[in-house]
Amino acid sequence: MTRHPLPFAKPATTYAEQVAILERRGMDVDDHAAAEFYLQHLNYYRLSAYWLPFEATHTPHTFIPGTRFTDVLNLYLFDRNLRLLVLDAIERIEVSIRSQWAYQVSQRHGPHAYLDAGLAANRGRWESDLTKLEKEVQRSDEVFIRHLLATYSEKLPPAWAVCEVMSLGLLSRWYGNLKPMPTRSAIASVYGVNEKVLGSWLHHLTMVRNTCAHHSRLWNREFTITPLIPKTKPQNLLHQFQPGSRKLYNTLTLLLHCMDIVAPHHSWRQRLKALIEQHKPPTRAMGFPPRWDQLSLWQ
Repeated sequence: MTRHPLPFAKPATTYAEQVAILERRGMDVDDHAAAEFYLQHLNYYRLSAYWLPFEATHTPHTFIPGTRFTDVLNLYLFDRNLRLLVLDAIERIEVSIRSQWAYQVSQRHGPHAYLDAGLAANRGRWESDLTKLEKEVQRSDEVFIRHLLATYSEKLPPAWAVCEVMSLGLLSRWYGNLKPMPTRSAIASVYGVNEKVLGSWLHHLTMVRNTCAHHSRLWNREFTITPLIPKTKPQNLLHQFQPGSRKLYNTLTLLLHCMDIVAPHHSWRQRLKALIEQHKPPTRAMGFPPRWDQLSLWQ
């Protein structure tokens, strides 16, 4: 049967009308002026993702009795601060893996070894990634990049410089296409996992980083690209992950494991636990197991 789409017929509404709609659906709004303020600066449609867990029915939209606008706002603020915390960890891990990639590749194969197609498992991917890297170098306004390009004959800087303008996505692709297994394993060993696991973690974190960077909902998202769970090592991680889960808990677990390696004196663990304690989100919707805070990784 051919589907005939209908024209969009919903009218635009004022902030006051949006508050009235929420009240008709059963949401308690104690302060109309404050609610209108947040709708003005956060967007009704954006906030709607955060009141879905409070709906009794979706068609028609009705809220669970006792649902307050402040409950929705609390969940939104939790998610916002969670994204910032996750980005903080990803930044430190990304910088570390960039450094390891540059060090191992240059030490084992030469300063410009990444320009050698023979080190790539897939020649077509290498050519595509090289084109993307060249564009990133051309766009860069870093003084050290300009200096290296003007001083030396090579078309791109050495690995330890070029890695500084690599995006996480490109770093993930370059690592995933690196053919020499000893080099891949040397990079992964720094993080206590095998090369296959690290490759999947990089792929997953690229998606998570993009979600955070675009200010998208993170807390209860189900990811289409999931990180592999280490099967044998490190021993302290074997029972920390949730097998088969597509939720954020596994992401937070791998981030915490890596943070313990790249920043041993970090306060990220305590900051995350404090954020959860402050906002009290439904952790089960994030994939957290019962008594998660009693697991060794979270101590």
